Amino acid sequence: MTIQEKIQKLKKEKNAIILAHNYQLPEVQDIADFVGDSLELARISSQIKEKIIIFCGVHFMAETASILAPDKKILLPDINAGCPLANSITPEDVINLKKEYKDYAVVAYVNTSAEVKAESDYICTSANAISVVEKIPEEKIIFIPDRNLGYYVSKYTKKEMIIWNGFCPTHQRILPQDIINLKERYKDAKIVVHPECRREVLELADKIASTSGIIKFVKEDNSKTYIIGTEVGLLYRLRKENPEKEFHLASPLAVCPNMKKITLEKILWSLEDLKPEVKVPDDIREKALKPIERMLKL
Repeated sequence: MTIQEKIQKLKKEKNAIILAHNYQLPEVQDIADFVGDSLELARISSQIKEKIIIFCGVHFMAETASILAPDKKILLPDINAGCPLANSITPEDVINLKKEYKDYAVVAYVNTSAEVKAESDYICTSANAISVVEKIPEEKIIFIPDRNLGYYVSKYTKKEMIIWNGFCPTHQRILPQDIINLKERYKDAKIVVHPECRREVLELADKIASTSGIIKFVKEDNSKTYIIGTEVGLLYRLRKENPEKEFHLASPLAVCPNMKKITLEKILWSLEDLKPEVKVPDDIREKALKPIERMLKL
């Protein structure tokens, strides 16, 4: 049997399901039951009947799935698949910010640890960050942890924003000159970038969107060529779903080493041993669920 066949056989035997983020390796995306962004996958976690979830992503994503689906066993095939952006802020940092800015609401990007979510007032995603900030009643906001997403949101709201100085190293590596050079070669290309990119890159874009937003835009748009400013893994899905279109990665450095830690071998071992498990403790889970529920209500 191939490794793919072994995984499929074990998955059926153990009543498990495989969820993969858009940035995963092509062979991991191919074996998955669902491929999507972090919140899409977390929502699926809470809706499916299977009791075991192999979550192919990074640690905070598996935690979000555990928050929304406490009755499921969430397995992260490589427990060391972390996120430098999520790690750029601690719960203590949030507590200190709240002490310093007493009448501010904390809006946390979903790319945060469960403990940080538990100290926040609202959660947002890259897709709904502008909408969340605009709809909440508070006029003063602490936005954590992504400075680039925070800058993007600040352009569309008159609300006062304190923005934490975190960033995603993978998106930060995409430089404006990379985009300019590609645009010279592909003059008709549309520039489509993720809001985690640096502001100078955002200012060059024809479209700024989350991974799910990029997928939707490209599908509905009538252009033929695109320069994509996000992690390389998304291009596999874009090319697969739009074979008649041409996609160019904004920078060869836009590779997340943590996303690439999940391999077919690790998925197989995870299914065999039913570990490593990610389980958010109940006290943290209950506190972290509240800001997520507030977001969903908005």
